[in-house]
Amino acid sequence: MISNAFFFMLSIFLLWFGADWIVGSASKIARKYKVSDLVIGLTIVAFGTSAPEFLVTATAAFKGMSDISLSNVVGSNIFNLGFILGLMALIKPLPTNRSLAFRDTPLLLATTALILGLAYFDKLDRSAGVMLLAILGGYISYLMVHSRRAAKSLSGVVPEVDEDATGEVTTKDWLKLLAGFIGIALGGEFMVDSASEIARHFGVSNWVIGMTIVAAGTSLPELVTCLAASLKGRNEMLLGNLIGSDFFNFAGVLGLTCVLRPLEVTPEALPGLTMLVGMVGLVLIFIRSGWKVTRLEGAILISLSLGRWVFDFMG
Repeated sequence: MISNAFFFMLSIFLLWFGADWIVGSASKIARKYKVSDLVIGLTIVAFGTSAPEFLVTATAAFKGMSDISLSNVVGSNIFNLGFILGLMALIKPLPTNRSLAFRDTPLLLATTALILGLAYFDKLDRSAGVMLLAILGGYISYLMVHSRRAAKSLSGVVPEVDEDATGEVTTKDWLKLLAGFIGIALGGEFMVDSASEIARHFGVSNWVIGMTIVAAGTSLPELVTCLAASLKGRNEMLLGNLIGSDFFNFAGVLGLTCVLRPLEVTPEALPGLTMLVGMVGLVLIFIRSGWKVTRLEGAILISLSLGRWVFDFMG
């Protein structure tokens, strides 16, 4: 048990720093070749920040642990919109905008409802994966076409590109990029294996572990990014980043995983997905009411997220 706990903590370290190294070094390399900020954000930064979820989800799928695959994505999205968003709103109310209210959040709500419908009929197969990737591609294409507003819109899709990603590219940057990919690959492997062993030790299902501990572990990069942005006074971008992260998790991470390895849906998946649809709808209401997420609304989101954890472990 001690060794499993050690490898789980090690996996969090590898996923966290691996994603950070990928984003930092790849952004610097891309700038050298004069790639635009928009393209960097929609590709390198988006992939880097979603890499922990993807590696854990894909690794679990190829090991035949579909419950961990799906629960990791669902749990991460609930953790992002519940605990992280709620915590940020408690620190300081978060301003919203029309793009979040009428485009980004409704798109996330529709995508989440679509996945719930697919899961209900156990249809998370390759065709579902292609559909989700097409939705992601259409959204990225839309932002590309409307490039005049893309710089502002980008803060609602992916975290801001590292400001230090400038200067001359050295061998160290290429080595950090390689180390980042190795780190997230090992981290995903360690997290899936150790989490499944921990689940067996405590007599709980892989779904519960995936929805709680694994989801929180893969969401740590988002938590740290949001805390850093809050400390820098950039609260206006936090809500957009979390909405965008959830969308990329579903359309990108889950979509690509389904293409590579179709997922079997267990009955435990439906309550979590149903709750997530309701939570996205609630966030949409909070975004539109008063054009900010207040401290009270943040407390409600945290309570829902923690209540889901208690329900999972007690159920």
